[in-house]
Amino acid sequence: MRELVVENQEVLIIPQNFKFANKGIVKAVRAGDFDLELNSEPEGIMVENYCEFYTQTSHGKLYFDSYAKKIDGKTLVIASPAKHKFLQRRQYTRVKYLYDLVMKYDGKDYHISSLDISAGGMKLKTSENIDIEGKYLISVPISDNMSIDCIYSPIRIEKTSHGEYTVSGQFEYKSSHDKMMITQYCAKRSVEIKNK
Repeated sequence: MRELVVENQEVLIIPQNFKFANKGIVKAVRAGDFDLELNSEPEGIMVENYCEFYTQTSHGKLYFDSYAKKIDGKTLVIASPAKHKFLQRRQYTRVKYLYDLVMKYDGKDYHISSLDISAGGMKLKTSENIDIEGKYLISVPISDNMSIDCIYSPIRIEKTSHGEYTVSGQFEYKSSHDKMMITQYCAKRSVEIKNK
């Protein structure tokens, strides 16, 4: 673990209640644990209660479960996990995401079918002519009762032989919390898919 978590590395910590998700910077790494200095007060994080951890390394996105051995203000002593997993090499975990959705732009509705999603953006297909300069409002469902509203900006549009368009684009979020929610959704789906 020592070579995976290093000083000055940014780590996302998600406790059981994801509303209390927090980010921090690794301040010291030892054989059995490491110090994580949080950006904000550690609400919802308790000693010896397991949390999910995500961080970007040179090997890809690292995921592990662990717990705080000690909490001193915003500084947590995190136990080195017994196991860890690399979700994938790209910056954001990308998972299959098949939904029929509606995007709105310039007073018009665009009917699309999503193909895959990550916290960075989404790939979709549509028979409608998409404006690559457009900024589309879209509501992205991440559970039966929760959706994240964000702006979708196309980056690449390809016309298929069937007359449809495949569009790759990126998300702009209203808050970092919304981005964190989609990051967590994709990471959990990735683990579920691998464990099938």
